[in-house]
Amino acid sequence: MELRARVDMTRCSHRLLCSLFLSAALFGLASAATRRHDWDISYQFTSPDCVRKLAVTINGHTPGPTIRAVQGDTIVVNVKNSLLTENVAIHWHGIRQIGTPWADGTEGVTQCPILPGDTFAYTFIVDRPGTYMYHAHYGMQRSAGLNGMIVVEVAPGAAGDGEREPFRYDGEHIVLLNDWWHRSTYEQAAGLASVPMVWVGEPQSLLINGRGRFVNCSSSPATAASCNVSHPDCAPAVFAVVPGKTYRFRIASVTSLSALNFEIEGHEMTVVEADGHYVKPFVVKNLNIYSGETYSVLITADQDPNRNYWLASNVVSRKPATPTGTAVLAYYGGRRNSPRARPPTPPPAGPAWNDTAYRVRQSLATVAHPAHAVPPPPTSDRTILLLNTQNKIGGQIKWALNNVSFTLPHTPYLVAMKRGLLGAFDQRPPPETYAGAAAFDVYAVQGNPNATTSDAPYRLRFGSVVDVVLQNANMLAANSSETHPWHLHGHDFWVLGHGAGRFDPAVHPAAYNLRDPIMKNTVAVHPFGWTALRFRADNPGVWAFHCHIEAHFFMGMGIVFEEGVERVGELPPEIMGCGKTRGGH
Repeated sequence: MELRARVDMTRCSHRLLCSLFLSAALFGLASAATRRHDWDISYQFTSPDCVRKLAVTINGHTPGPTIRAVQGDTIVVNVKNSLLTENVAIHWHGIRQIGTPWADGTEGVTQCPILPGDTFAYTFIVDRPGTYMYHAHYGMQRSAGLNGMIVVEVAPGAAGDGEREPFRYDGEHIVLLNDWWHRSTYEQAAGLASVPMVWVGEPQSLLINGRGRFVNCSSSPATAASCNVSHPDCAPAVFAVVPGKTYRFRIASVTSLSALNFEIEGHEMTVVEADGHYVKPFVVKNLNIYSGETYSVLITADQDPNRNYWLASNVVSRKPATPTGTAVLAYYGGRRNSPRARPPTPPPAGPAWNDTAYRVRQSLATVAHPAHAVPPPPTSDRTILLLNTQNKIGGQIKWALNNVSFTLPHTPYLVAMKRGLLGAFDQRPPPETYAGAAAFDVYAVQGNPNATTSDAPYRLRFGSVVDVVLQNANMLAANSSETHPWHLHGHDFWVLGHGAGRFDPAVHPAAYNLRDPIMKNTVAVHPFGWTALRFRADNPGVWAFHCHIEAHFFMGMGIVFEEGVERVGELPPEIMGCGKTRGGH
């Protein structure tokens, strides 16, 4: 369906979606187009780090194609699941799905998965310009290769008479950062569910645009037999620049585990966008980026054009056991330079992996651009304080929020709520704070690590303002706490503050940034610290909120919000057919 100035409301089956079409037309986006994609999801043998293994691909490739669109466009992606023994679902990360909550692509929350051999059409509007991503949201498929980027340009005329964006550049590159394992996701998931648990371990390689280099091909006979360092799949990605020009690098991290530090050797980067929102520009030597985040940075090609430079990706926040991921910044026009020449210097090693203060300073420096700041509501109607702990349930190691480890129901929440299937999930309200919050020692190992499981959602009053405070704590092992990037589906939120130690609701809210907080959809909670965010529950549907580390969500680190589900239009029958809707296609 194309977006036009005139919208025939009588022909729309979903009132909210039609209202969105009409609103977009009234705001001057009458030239919006429909962009169609046909994707075949299949396993293929690939060698992204020179080691041959099966990957989940889109039309035979990983990463998948970049979706490019203009603000207000309608995206239609016809997905055929050619995985012979595996379901699939795809999440459009950062796209709010206003009026189309069933297209969010979250198995167990907004849809039943796409069965082997079946086809499903995701249809949604990209309502805001920026840098986004997509990835699998079924089991642990994201780490198997099903991922890619979404780039949404500003609509002509949407920015008025001024500049279309608060910065200018001459060219653009996209950078998709990932981590890569040689073990299959089946092996990883089975290990996480085992007693005793078998951890996924550190990745074998770091990829930039799906390319890397495993440095230890002779580590075992099996690896040596499957490793080919001259394979074209693992040739380093090359980013061409012309001396004197300024370039926008759109960067996304789709990692399954690793927090990363990204650097372009010899070139300062000016941060200008985060998760689709303009940032008050600040300059960095290197950029900390957590799984699920996107940034835009500007660089000027002002170095010696007679040589090339490294793009480098390094693990931070975990003791690294993975070599630096690399690509090449190639200067064109140098008299003594080949575009594919290896840079003459070692790749940048990045900052100290355990320098938490350095990473917190960057988080605090990320605030809204003065001309594009959206003030948050001055107060909230409700505060949910979530203590994030590592626990044990029946001998299994799990993650929990307020001592409850999340499990997905067999019937998607959105379907169950719209159809009145009250027995599909736990109806008891989940806890909004944790026992002993006033005196809890976040630096100590819990005396009682036992927890429970639940799939109960948080029910939010539609239109209400909600504060969520994420509290990090010590894990089961002494003196250990990790960075957790939390992603909210269906919304952007204001990042009100970060702090160290235990959050005190009587003290810390007074220091919230209510003047120019950045809006994001993914935010880091730093070790032994807290992060406060605020959002308005104004998007009818059911939305996941979870740690974006694949293994952590698998182990229970997540919750679900419901808001205004009675306002959601008629559900497409294609999202049904599992759980209590079995046979309901």
